[in-house]
Amino acid sequence: MPTIITDPFFYLVAIPAVLFLGLSKGGFAGVGIAATPLLALYLPPLEAAALLLPVLITQDLISLYVYRREWDASNLKIMLPGAIIGMAIAWLLASVISDNAVRITVGLIGLVFVIDVWRKRAQIEPRRMGPVAGVFWGAVSGFTSFMTQAGGPPFQVYVLPQRLPKLVLVGTMTIFFAIVNALKIVPYLALGQFNTANFATSLLLLPAAVLANFAGIWLVKHTPTDLFYNIAYAMLLVISIVLLWQGVSHFVR
Repeated sequence: MPTIITDPFFYLVAIPAVLFLGLSKGGFAGVGIAATPLLALYLPPLEAAALLLPVLITQDLISLYVYRREWDASNLKIMLPGAIIGMAIAWLLASVISDNAVRITVGLIGLVFVIDVWRKRAQIEPRRMGPVAGVFWGAVSGFTSFMTQAGGPPFQVYVLPQRLPKLVLVGTMTIFFAIVNALKIVPYLALGQFNTANFATSLLLLPAAVLANFAGIWLVKHTPTDLFYNIAYAMLLVISIVLLWQGVSHFVR
């Protein structure tokens, strides 16, 4: 029988992490970004990301079924090639780039984006950036997702201004990150980030993750569209500030 992580402190951070992931995969994108930093209190960040990957893929399968008819193909065609480029760069630079530098970068992107949106809130109208911007933000999302499972904010920078119907937004995000997560398996194996203890521990965490996934799906379907977008922007702001604080505090120490 494979061993599992038995330290109680690990589960104090791991259970909230998978609950956040479940809510995120259910549709409240953004809260899941806290998962890897939480686990990074116990494990190296890339190993924490690898431990969460089986949980993420299971949640992806559930959300893919739920949102299988609600997605926007044009965004995926533009952003997925960029994501593949971003993940390839992350694979090459995984041993060189600091996780905290990635956190600071993602936090700044999210913070500047939300401040700009709220500054212009009186004039907000649906708008779509060009395909070059979509490839760029897809690449940033793929890179940060690979490094710290923090691909949500760059994805949202490109997609949120389009004001898609909320279920279409969630479905598009679900498919995007399901593909991104599946593509991480081989690089994580090549980098030696999987082991039997982590995999067995991931399986142990699955029930809580699945319950949180269904809770997120229910909440999205029963939240009015305007409130949903306000919550999405607010969560992106809070998460960006937290990422900035984590990254800067590590550099200061």
